Amino acid sequence: MSGSNVWSRTREKLRLFPELFAECSLQAASYGKCVAATTTSKQELKKDLCVKEFEALKTCFTNAAKKRCK
Repeated sequence: MSGSNVWSRTREKLRLFPELFAECSLQAASYGKCVAATTTSKQELKKDLCVKEFEALKTCFTNAAKKRCK
């Protein structure tokens, strides 16, 4: 197995990240607002408080990535 091939694929995926993020800006903003709202006054973020927003962002990234890989 060639190590350089693994790094090439990884770099290519990372190059796509800004485009994928741009396609999911609404979902990312919604998730960010939820996290910010639940961590006011130095509270810790608790698991599943923003699960709905996270799942929407994850679904958006997955769908955007599928479109790019075709």
